[in-house]
Amino acid sequence: MKILKIASAFIGIIVGAGFASGQEVLQYFTSFGLIGTVGAIIATALFAYLGMTLTSLGSRLQTRSHKDAVYKISGRYLGVVVDYIIIFTLFGVGVVMIAGAGSILDQQFGLPSFLGTMLMTVLVILTIMMNVDRVVAVIGSITPFLIISVILVSIYSLLTMDSSFAELNPIAKEQPSTLPNWFIAGINYVSFNIAVGASMSLVMGGAERDEKAAKMGGLLGGLGLGILILVSHLAIYSKVDVVANFDMPMLKIVDDISPVLGIFYSIILFGMIFNTAVSMFFAFGARFTEIGTNKFKVFVSITMIIAFSASFVGFTELVAFFYPLIGYLGLFLIAALVYASIKIPAAKKKRQEAG
Repeated sequence: MKILKIASAFIGIIVGAGFASGQEVLQYFTSFGLIGTVGAIIATALFAYLGMTLTSLGSRLQTRSHKDAVYKISGRYLGVVVDYIIIFTLFGVGVVMIAGAGSILDQQFGLPSFLGTMLMTVLVILTIMMNVDRVVAVIGSITPFLIISVILVSIYSLLTMDSSFAELNPIAKEQPSTLPNWFIAGINYVSFNIAVGASMSLVMGGAERDEKAAKMGGLLGGLGLGILILVSHLAIYSKVDVVANFDMPMLKIVDDISPVLGIFYSIILFGMIFNTAVSMFFAFGARFTEIGTNKFKVFVSITMIIAFSASFVGFTELVAFFYPLIGYLGLFLIAALVYASIKIPAAKKKRQEAG
């Protein structure tokens, strides 16, 4: 049960607006056509390995903020670089989530986008005032609904394809992407998402004393995430001629099945955006102040007001700019994690042999 809770929360942290809406998947995988599927398979394997590494490191180091863990695994100098990359990521992705909330209300209900951004800002501030266990529980509880929805939508899309994959390939390749090819896109996507999920995953792992449970939770979460990406890519690919021009391609697919289901999916999507936004700003606040103190609450509230103002740039534009940039920066973090996963067990073994 503990393993499933961690796995579900891990997926919930990373699966935010970009993924659940389909915008990320469209830009990173579908825009390269059928070969983008290979990129998604590579991403799945990397997610499983890095998810396991993050949660087990968090548990072993019993960390309360990503700062403790980052300096232990990266050393004093690389630690500063990785720390600032994570800080930049937490804030940047938090802003994208707030913009995504506005896009949902605009696309699905025709309401002014600032209503969605304002509602999300208020909800995040209220939730962050709670303690860390309750935040993890909130994040984990919404995730199963999204997993079921994405799988069902993907099956429907593949069963109701109007054209073959070969016919859709040129249309898919016309979609804009800021990434040079499918291989770099797959690596960049994992790097970006690990940069997004690292801080909260380390804190979550730190809350779990049983390292084996934390490790298995991260592994299962990473695998689940990769499979979701793969099926989402196939769903968007199979309908790329219809959904390519929408901010939220997955929402468009659901809306075409039934407007009632569209409303239901937009609520789940809003929930997933909320999940990621809470994780980002909670971990951002935890990096600079002590969780639960008045200083923490004031700091987070001010951060949210700044993020709300920055969100007006626009959702698709923010995804295209922030995500690949964070992906390239996140390679430093992946290098540090791979190194730590080798170094820390080796040091432990040495101590045991010496003792």
